[in-house]
Amino acid sequence: MAVTTGTSGWPALPVLPDPAMDAVLESGLLPELAHAFGGPFHFLLPDAFDRNLAAMRQALRDADVDGFVYFAKKANKAAAFVERAAAAGAGVDVASAAELREALGHGVRGEHLVVTGPAKDPALLRLAVQHGALIAVDALDELDTLITAAPRGPVRAARILLRVLPPAQPHSRFGMTDAELAIATARCVRAGDAIRMEGFSFHLSGYAIQPRADLAAHLTELCLKARVQGLEAGRISIGGGLPISYTDADSWHTYLERHDKRHFHAGKSFQPSDFYPYHCRKPGAQALAALLAARPEGRTQDLASLLKEAGTTLLLEPGRALLDQAGASVFTVQGVKDRDGYQLVTVDGTSLSLSEQWFNSEYLPDPHLVPREPQAPAGLYPASVGAATCLESDMLTWRKVGFPRRPRTGDLLVYPNTAGYQMDSNESPFHDLAIPPKVVIDRAEDDDRPRWRLDRHFT
Repeated sequence: MAVTTGTSGWPALPVLPDPAMDAVLESGLLPELAHAFGGPFHFLLPDAFDRNLAAMRQALRDADVDGFVYFAKKANKAAAFVERAAAAGAGVDVASAAELREALGHGVRGEHLVVTGPAKDPALLRLAVQHGALIAVDALDELDTLITAAPRGPVRAARILLRVLPPAQPHSRFGMTDAELAIATARCVRAGDAIRMEGFSFHLSGYAIQPRADLAAHLTELCLKARVQGLEAGRISIGGGLPISYTDADSWHTYLERHDKRHFHAGKSFQPSDFYPYHCRKPGAQALAALLAARPEGRTQDLASLLKEAGTTLLLEPGRALLDQAGASVFTVQGVKDRDGYQLVTVDGTSLSLSEQWFNSEYLPDPHLVPREPQAPAGLYPASVGAATCLESDMLTWRKVGFPRRPRTGDLLVYPNTAGYQMDSNESPFHDLAIPPKVVIDRAEDDDRPRWRLDRHFT
């Protein structure tokens, strides 16, 4: 039975308009793919990756800053995005030997790879040095491994950044303290041709602009000091952390104001602070522009001016921000139960394909309902979405989403904008269910029909 309170009385989080997504929804392709695969699947829109990368490069040019963009591969396993990065001459951020081989196999040049992560396996370090990748050194013992294992000579020198422990996050497990950095810098000097020390990097949690600007300015100073010691030190990496917007400001702020456990199945309780900031005023490349325009604490110049004055190249490793609007996840409704004033929908997949649910949080953007019968009666039909597993807690959406039609068996639910960290970070063949395949939607040059192919991920 439909709820009669009206759509204005039910909190909603509609996604921002996206013509490419709309074209796929209107094409009739998704029901055909659901029939073909017989289970959930993801579709990718790699043209969005190209647009996001171009926008970030434009932000660097507008600020007259020398910079280089690496795609953080951990945000999505698909080969399509690595292929686009390679074609555009961008880099890829990897943290395992498998990711490194995958990037090389899809055309990324070795010198365009950056290897991050803590306590790297010696085999990964050897592979990185062999292919000329840049390595973010996280600890003194890792540096010692590189110094002792690397062949002498500039051709095979290990290219490194020294990773800094953020002063504002002293309990972070990433990076080195000031004392350790001093030791590491001295060891780089003594290592001679075994090490090519190119600068410093950091990993900073959260999405705030000012702390990143402050720490980037500090790293620029560290570079200047390291050059006095005879090291190259001409680059700093600020990692990722560029937020994106999934919904508009009014919808997001209204939702936060009206957030109530009554809007969730079984009275599930979430703290608003646990949610990703699904709206931000300056997303993606705009956040990068704001960072470059920010004035670090205690400085009279903005960050862009400090970088230019110091002759320092800015490296960044965005994941989600490059994948904004670059894909969605599709599930088929297997059953619907009526509850007190809402429906409980079961789909043919699991919340392992919406990773936010596995971090004591909720993926909040409203899914699109694609009805099997387009003429189904309209109204307001709140429904929560559960998985096809035997776990009570396996919910794709605890929130009671206000659908415009009553969900029915055979309908499709399309979760939008899931390419960044959602669709495959925690994928698993639980219950022996198949891992959802990825379909690449390529733009047809001669007509408006979407063309698709399976992604070419190696593993």
